[in-house]
Amino acid sequence: MSGISDSRAPLSPVLEEPRWVRWALLTVALVFLGIFLFLPLLVVFIEAFKRGWEVYLQAIVDPDALSAIRLTLIVAAISLPINLAVGVAAAWAITRFTFRGKQALITLIDLPFSVSPVVAGLVFILLFGSQGWFGPWLQDNDLRIVYAVPGVVLATLFVTFPFIARELIPLMQAQGADEELAALTLGASGWQLFRRVTLPNIKWGLLYGAILANARAMGEFGAVSVVSGQVRGLTNTMTLHVEILYNEYMFAASFAVASLLALLALLTLGLKSWVEWRHARLMSGARHAPEETHTPAVIPVSAAAAP
Repeated sequence: MSGISDSRAPLSPVLEEPRWVRWALLTVALVFLGIFLFLPLLVVFIEAFKRGWEVYLQAIVDPDALSAIRLTLIVAAISLPINLAVGVAAAWAITRFTFRGKQALITLIDLPFSVSPVVAGLVFILLFGSQGWFGPWLQDNDLRIVYAVPGVVLATLFVTFPFIARELIPLMQAQGADEELAALTLGASGWQLFRRVTLPNIKWGLLYGAILANARAMGEFGAVSVVSGQVRGLTNTMTLHVEILYNEYMFAASFAVASLLALLALLTLGLKSWVEWRHARLMSGARHAPEETHTPAVIPVSAAAAP
């Protein structure tokens, strides 16, 4: 049986680096992370509490700060469900159908990654501003988009849209449509197909994309800065409020609000790491499961007939 290679054989020496090379690469990576990521984050919290808890809490409970926090959470809460619905629909269309203009749709999904957020904000000004294309019609109907909350939501949607779609497209392409076709053959309706077959298969990728999109929504600055008008207590998000406080030399208050953004980022990072760990654990369990216990995720005929 000399023709059969042993899968347990050691790796080729070409793939094995000397120990000093591995330690050098690890040291460079840790130094970079420490200087450019950990140290700035530490400075934010040091400056935030530099003048004590009273000053910190006073900056947080300030009416303008509370308004900025509330608007940030509202915008994230509005944009996330829309991104979920549109992202899933776009990924489904691209991976399950063949149509003219498919490549153009993929390019449009990637557009926010290549266009500066400031340019995106200017586009919304040209479209919905008082002198924009739809400006006269909006004024005649007493509607406001830019320099109001709807403009902040639109700008946030533009910069966060690709995250969910781009997370789902390669996942759904790799999974294929065999289980969905089997469910259709057994008589499943469209909603049953999505709820019992598609959604369980993409739930971890969907959750991962939603976390990234939500984090970007809460931390967006460029596009929101252009369309919001930075009106205190009305259209200021947390990022804009931090900039205004810093420009007014209110450093303690600025870093106090920035620390909340940092805490939200750390929470997002922790949730992202948990999703990755949970998904890796499930995949590892699936690989080690006995082959005879694995059954395809198709809908039984009795279940397919149920409403």
